[in-house]
Amino acid sequence: MTTTWDLRGESGEPQPVPPHTTITTTFPTIEPLAAVAVPSAVHGESPSTGPAEPGTVVDLSDPAPSATHISSAPQTTVTRRIQVGAQEPTAFNAGAGDVEPDRPRSRVKELPRDIGTKTVDDRMSFWGSLTSSFALVWVLYYQILPFTGRIGFVVLWWVGFLAIYAGVTAMSNPAVVVKDRLAGAVVSSGALIVFGTLATAIVFTFGRGIEALLNPGFFTHDMSGVRPTSPLDQGGILHAIVGSIIEVGIAIIITLPLGIGAAVYMNEVGGRFSRVVRTIIEAMTALPSVVAGLFIYTVVIVVLGFPRTGIAAALAISVMMLPIIARSADVVIRTMPGGLREASLALGSSKWQTVKQVVLPTVRPGLATALILGIARGVGETSPVLLTSGASTYLTYSPFSDPNVTQQPMNSLPLFVFSAVRSGEPLFIARGFGAAAVLMVLVLILFVITRWLARERIGRR
Repeated sequence: MTTTWDLRGESGEPQPVPPHTTITTTFPTIEPLAAVAVPSAVHGESPSTGPAEPGTVVDLSDPAPSATHISSAPQTTVTRRIQVGAQEPTAFNAGAGDVEPDRPRSRVKELPRDIGTKTVDDRMSFWGSLTSSFALVWVLYYQILPFTGRIGFVVLWWVGFLAIYAGVTAMSNPAVVVKDRLAGAVVSSGALIVFGTLATAIVFTFGRGIEALLNPGFFTHDMSGVRPTSPLDQGGILHAIVGSIIEVGIAIIITLPLGIGAAVYMNEVGGRFSRVVRTIIEAMTALPSVVAGLFIYTVVIVVLGFPRTGIAAALAISVMMLPIIARSADVVIRTMPGGLREASLALGSSKWQTVKQVVLPTVRPGLATALILGIARGVGETSPVLLTSGASTYLTYSPFSDPNVTQQPMNSLPLFVFSAVRSGEPLFIARGFGAAAVLMVLVLILFVITRWLARERIGRR
């Protein structure tokens, strides 16, 4: 960029001078500081008097210049002390007509806006919208419109709350904050629905079965010789608890090596057939439990001629547990860092040694999680056990058939709940809800153990 310096040459026209140009004059004592003729119109000053020649340079290196030097400046100019060659916009732009001198612009640092902090206004907007939407929907739903029912009221209340909350928030916040508040309200509503559903099921189940749970004999006796109308201090669910443990234990013995083996084959061996195995496992994940029961009933009981026993029920439960364990183990092995596997192979280990000593020990917590998820799926199945084993009222420790009897059914907790609740007898229904509470606690414990095993172990990495 070039600027105009207001020293006129022989032609009388302004001479362009680029920045950092060294000015030389005829004065032998000229110093780096010189006087440059600057138009007085730029500074709003009146022109000085006295003749001056074009191209005159006044030496102002002297802190007290003589009057002769000052009077030698042109009438239309005033003098100014500048540093020759300095990048001073006002010095080099002097006399450039309407060119405005460059001024440094102040940069204001933009701080990030914290949209997660709730102020008093945000809390009042939330609770005010919640209360006003409840009152408005109650008047419209029950007093004006011909509607009834709690579910419809709750749905309309939720919609009205979102609308009012968005409007109130938009009065004092930008659109970004409004969207953030609405998204937070929707997500919180979903979490509240899930938690409310779980809490309702737990409270209702324990409330209906608390009378049976308070009897100590409920956990130490079976229902042999006990009628459905007998008092709650008689009989119990010991046979159902033992049957569930035996059936799930056999299912674990069958499905654990098959599930982990399938996961290792899909990830470590590979090949075209691995895609077929993965597709079948993914399809079996959504397999209805009644189909698994019918499959074992047809193959094992009808075709092979085995009686309805606990081992048949365990096979049906295995069909339900196998895809869960295999799929979860497959995902866990996929997340293993490939560098560990490559380092083992680079050290001369075989494929089997790498899987045995590197892959499986590394993903052991994930495999335990897969096993517990499979147990939680199989322990609550009812229809496979009903089709393959049948219900019983006495305690049975052997899952195999007795040579002296045609059939030897083995009961389980889900099957006992199913039989008791549909009986129609209040006392037997209470026993059914007590068994359901025990089964629910068992499943919740399994999921808590799963979360504990799957947590991030920072100190061990």
